[in-house]
Amino acid sequence: MPFYAFFLSLTICAIMKKLGIFLSLITLLLCVVSCIEDQDFDQYKDLSVVPVFESSILYLESTEDVINNVPPGPFYSQDFSFNAFSEAVFSDRVLDGVITYEIENTTSKPLSLTLEFLNDADEVLDSESFDIDASPSGTLQRDVVYGNTGKSLDIIKNTSKIRVVAVNNGDNTSTSTISPPLVVLKSSGKFSVRVK
Repeated sequence: MPFYAFFLSLTICAIMKKLGIFLSLITLLLCVVSCIEDQDFDQYKDLSVVPVFESSILYLESTEDVINNVPPGPFYSQDFSFNAFSEAVFSDRVLDGVITYEIENTTSKPLSLTLEFLNDADEVLDSESFDIDASPSGTLQRDVVYGNTGKSLDIIKNTSKIRVVAVNNGDNTSTSTISPPLVVLKSSGKFSVRVK
């Protein structure tokens, strides 16, 4: 084989090799480009996420000794600052919710409990009252709904204080046989809140 033919065949092989690599790269690039869709970054506008937040609100307990040391009538009255509902991050986005109350009385006293939701001007927006039998009364549970199917959400949004008043409707001498004799109030809230 003459030298120029050998040189020509090497040149053609080199060109074909480079052309093959080039064509392979073009084919790969076309495959990648054809698999990519236009991205719609405006999807966030259509996103609807509604998480449910749950938290304790109040926990109070009193022993029967404390109740016996106060004359019949109110043995407990207290205002609690509570601005969590009125914070803009909550009040502007809350959709609905439930406040759950649980009361257990192991004292020998029939009791009355009243919770009042107050605004900044100390006006009562809402109240919940409970009459609790003396022990054994079991656990009283009440769910109060706010929003579409319940009380107005404006009550929750404008609450800045919660007032609790507990009244002894019995005597000041009896003692429960259950140990320890206590009255316990627990409350918690579960609310649906828009993310945006």
